[in-house]
Amino acid sequence: MNTASDKKIALVTGASRGLGAALAETLAARGWHVVALARTMGALEELDDRIKSRGGSATLAAMDITKDDAIRHLCRDIHDRWGHLDLWAHTAIQAPPMSPADHIALKDWDKCVAINIRATGFLIPMVAPLLVAAPARATALFVEDQIAGGKFMGAYGASKSAQIALARAWQQESTKTGPRVLIEHAAAMPTALRARFYPGENRATLTPCMQEAERMAALIES
Repeated sequence: MNTASDKKIALVTGASRGLGAALAETLAARGWHVVALARTMGALEELDDRIKSRGGSATLAAMDITKDDAIRHLCRDIHDRWGHLDLWAHTAIQAPPMSPADHIALKDWDKCVAINIRATGFLIPMVAPLLVAAPARATALFVEDQIAGGKFMGAYGASKSAQIALARAWQQESTKTGPRVLIEHAAAMPTALRARFYPGENRATLTPCMQEAERMAALIES
């Protein structure tokens, strides 16, 4: 565990792969201390190795964001150690198999609702006090997905749209009081999520995750 007392503190939910991992690595390289949350400890340890190789620091939090008590415990730990967060980047997402709207499996729908909607709705009031307590105005980052409304993406699209609706409401409500809520469209990246929707796509034409992470990190710090 790092004290990170002289660094800005960022919580990245969904930090094990894709944009979340790239953003965690990028922020750490830019001097942030990153609290990296994901379900898979092995992937988090690999992320930690990359962060350390670039001179950064991280605290690993292997947990399921649908477990309320785990999130409560994490937020209390962040409060007790640092007293605040300067950034929350929410990149955790559930993408079920593609399916016509009239053939969505109930288990896939329930998982999308649990991760994309309910967990987000629970996280916002848990994390908000930590952001408001920051010495300078803090930021919450959400990532909008332009493919969410496509055919055969009903469960993903509906739950992702609901997640962004929550973020937009919070964005308007916090204009004067903080935190700053950013909702950014992500470029098409060669992630595992996108590969599920476009399995035959030429991934060489897509924007590297690290490039997109650098862009978003610059926005966060602006």
